[in-house]
Amino acid sequence: MSDPLVLIPARLAATRLPNKPLAEIAGEPMIVHVWRRAVEAGIGPVVVATDTAEIVTLIEAQGGLAVMTRVDHASGSDRLAEALETIDPNGQHDVVVNVQGDLPTIDPAVIGAVLPPLADPSVDIATLCAVITQADEAENPNVVKLVGHHVGPGRLRALYFSRSRAPWGDGPLFHHIGLYAYRRKALTRFVALPQGELEQREKLEQLRALEAGMRIDAMIVDDLPLGVDTQADLDRARALMARRRLN
Repeated sequence: MSDPLVLIPARLAATRLPNKPLAEIAGEPMIVHVWRRAVEAGIGPVVVATDTAEIVTLIEAQGGLAVMTRVDHASGSDRLAEALETIDPNGQHDVVVNVQGDLPTIDPAVIGAVLPPLADPSVDIATLCAVITQADEAENPNVVKLVGHHVGPGRLRALYFSRSRAPWGDGPLFHHIGLYAYRRKALTRFVALPQGELEQREKLEQLRALEAGMRIDAMIVDDLPLGVDTQADLDRARALMARRRLN
């Protein structure tokens, strides 16, 4: 693999938390925190892909890179694909790491943990998961479960993703973390596919890849990053960052 390229999609039109990338946490916008965590991961160049000039200005003021993309993308993956062709039209980078723009407290080491499955040439997309430790999360449809089997130490081959409790029976349940590493060819293929039947039913984009026969493997990590989707999540992120600064 060549050096990966890290892309962070960011748009303002979030339904549950409008203007989310600009939300202030510990004196800085959320998107700046995410960009900084991705840079600290040290796995490759980091670029924010956005539809908002204000976000470009914020990232460039920090010495970072950001590119404008269309406002009408249906998903973050589509935004990544456009940004990739703008940033790297010659295909220097053959791996694209997608870090969601709402993970301001993510451990940089967790970002790097997504890469090892791509050393296996049969894997198209790599992602992350963590063992569910709270009983209420198992039944929570907002917690996406990864169903898979072990193919190596701390590594699963994903067979399905669901908002329901799955699989049945004794054993751990895995909380899927929406951070991906794509082979470039896999990302190009993925965004060209029509929406899948199960994707539309579960409202989970990654099922499109599985329905098309693409292979997704996941590394199991100990640190579950806090995704910010609601005001309550934002309050937790602010409290966590405040505690870190005190320490």
